[in-house]
Amino acid sequence: MTVILLRHGVSTSNTAHTLAGRSAGVDLTDRGREQAQTVAQRLGSLPIEHIVCSPLLRCQRTVAPLADKLGMEAEPDERLLEVDYGDWTGRKLSELVTEPLWKVVQRHASAAVFPSGEGLAQVQFRAVAAIRERDREFAEKHGGDVLWVACTHGDVIKSVLADAFGIHLDGFQRIVVEPASISVVRYSPTAPYVWRVNDTGADLSALAAISPQTGGESRSGPVPGGETGITGSTDNENAGSPDS
Repeated sequence: MTVILLRHGVSTSNTAHTLAGRSAGVDLTDRGREQAQTVAQRLGSLPIEHIVCSPLLRCQRTVAPLADKLGMEAEPDERLLEVDYGDWTGRKLSELVTEPLWKVVQRHASAAVFPSGEGLAQVQFRAVAAIRERDREFAEKHGGDVLWVACTHGDVIKSVLADAFGIHLDGFQRIVVEPASISVVRYSPTAPYVWRVNDTGADLSALAAISPQTGGESRSGPVPGGETGITGSTDNENAGSPDS
């Protein structure tokens, strides 16, 4: 079973350099809406069976064109919500970098607990549980391999990728996840396999290899010769910082 981890497009909070957190009404910018259309073009030809998303507006807006193209509804999942940044919510990033907790977030994320909010270890626990449980649910429903999309937030995706890579949460800031990028994880019975990270390119045809109509070894591990790696854009001006 394979999940495409999609980060929402550029938001009004991204361009304002604030920490949106769970603030209501944070929408996509014009650039973010363009990215959402591009996501629909990139993913629309793949055999996607389900779309799950954070209930926040910027994620719903990002997957809406894809859901329309595929003729399906995006399913909200509270466990994919943005980090509850507590008292940090809505503040300027330029202010937050002066807080003592900022260095903890960067260097010892597993110990970081946001004032009146949640800890990053809690975020990883709920997010990984959500992805793995949904993966099993869809596999049981369809009786085999499933390709599905989970649209959520930068820190949430990085925590899931850290788990898939088998690295400690304290290293998750070394992973870059830009707006509207995709990262792909294939869950097998024995281990997760990370196919792509922070991908903003165009050719995703290799992902169709997991379709139940195709055979081969791809159902138990990575596709031999499949492309993986980091490609980038400059949309994320806050790489290494909490998501916004």
